[in-house]
Amino acid sequence: MIRLARIDHVRIRVADPDEAAARWCRQFGLVERVRGDGIAHLACDDEPYCIELAAADELVPGIERVAYELHPDCSLADARAHLEAAGVSVADGEQGGLVCADPDGNGVELLPARPRTGRERYVQHARPAAGLPGAPRKLGHVNFLTGDLDAQIRFYTEGLGMRVSDRLGDVGVWMRITSEHHVMALVGTGEAHPHHLAFEYVDIGAIVAALDHLARDGRWLGWGPVRHGIAGNIAAYVRIVEEECFVELFCDMEHVADDHEPRVYPDDRFSSNTWGPLPPRSYFRFDAAAIESERESLETRGVQLAPAEE
Repeated sequence: MIRLARIDHVRIRVADPDEAAARWCRQFGLVERVRGDGIAHLACDDEPYCIELAAADELVPGIERVAYELHPDCSLADARAHLEAAGVSVADGEQGGLVCADPDGNGVELLPARPRTGRERYVQHARPAAGLPGAPRKLGHVNFLTGDLDAQIRFYTEGLGMRVSDRLGDVGVWMRITSEHHVMALVGTGEAHPHHLAFEYVDIGAIVAALDHLARDGRWLGWGPVRHGIAGNIAAYVRIVEEECFVELFCDMEHVADDHEPRVYPDDRFSSNTWGPLPPRSYFRFDAAAIESERESLETRGVQLAPAEE
């Protein structure tokens, strides 16, 4: 038996931890907590940290793994036994947890349940702030593109115990741990690639202020702002060229009942963006042509993005 409690942090490979830590803190209002073994630990507000920036060395910069905290009812031994029974190779992690990989090779880390102080159990706005003004409230979820949607769904539901919230036809699935609509989503595009990590903001006004700040620092929107039909959240997606991913800024996420039955949404505009339009084709790509198309707004100027080279 395995049971997760929440998403804990995301490790991102970067070309230069010093440059990347300063950039992520400056652009997203994060705070660097500690630096050790060449890894920078960044926090949104008053959690220990939610982002790890580690030197890429010979690897391509990007999202390396996602860490989840186990529920207090689930020990590391329970989690290891469950995963090994499912045929998943498990190893000891660097932080006293377990590490494995999903079928696409994305890293997964499982950490033991962490006791909370009375103060930590208060709602966030009733606690003294430890972050910077305008910082995100928390790390909310991660999304991946995949070439094998069925295998990925089996891993995250049967292997990690997540539950399906909703589906987008036969091309996407959104999964949850708690009542929050999703902590992980997968979209079948025929090719595996981490797509985005998501920061929650208190409301759309906070997102507007954050986007103004990001624009003045040279960032642009790959898509948004949008109102998703699935999950109902308001979202905007900022491309991070250096680490081959997007960062989603979101608020107003749907919460579902414990006995929620997954819905199957049609693959149309209203499911993806009730305000319209659908995302540009560059949104699903990370090659140089896609980046140029977004940066120069070529698609809206009538220049179609050519198919990706094989």
